[in-house]
Amino acid sequence: MSRIKIAPNDSGTGIFTIESPNSNTNRTITLPDNAGNFLTTGSAGAVVQVVNATYNTQASSTSTSYADTGLTASITPSSASNKVLVLFSQAGCHKAGGNTHGRLKLLRGSSDLYEPDNYYGWTNDTGNAGVATISGCYLDSPSSSSSVTYKTQFNNGDGAGTTYVQILSGTSTITLLEVVAW
Repeated sequence: MSRIKIAPNDSGTGIFTIESPNSNTNRTITLPDNAGNFLTTGSAGAVVQVVNATYNTQASSTSTSYADTGLTASITPSSASNKVLVLFSQAGCHKAGGNTHGRLKLLRGSSDLYEPDNYYGWTNDTGNAGVATISGCYLDSPSSSSSVTYKTQFNNGDGAGTTYVQILSGTSTITLLEVVAW
């Protein structure tokens, strides 16, 4: 059986009071299994955790099968009812040497979530074309308090020529914000 221990700080002089509200309802407060300072709840819509990642290594594709772009980030929600707002910016989206286009999508683990652009670089000819950066945002309900990984994938829409992401070492970013459910 776990116990709760309240340990005073000898160097402080303030008094902390734990007070219950005026309520006729029994309530249970469950503490997270975390060390250090933490914030697990807030008002509905409050952001309680932010994770950010960047990636700048070029990737290319000649296949219609989706492949990872290298842009990825993981977050462990403090509550399974909370949501995760995913903001991403995929740099260096380009196609070259074929009558093709690129496709880009966002995933949680292996589950497709959102496809912000399914025809980047399309010119209806074999010339080079790029759209530079594709950005997107998606509000996800992962229904988990375990680690959740988000990533982007791309492909070569028609399998001709080559499609790219992070061409010329463009830097892509992904930011995950845990939002208290409402």
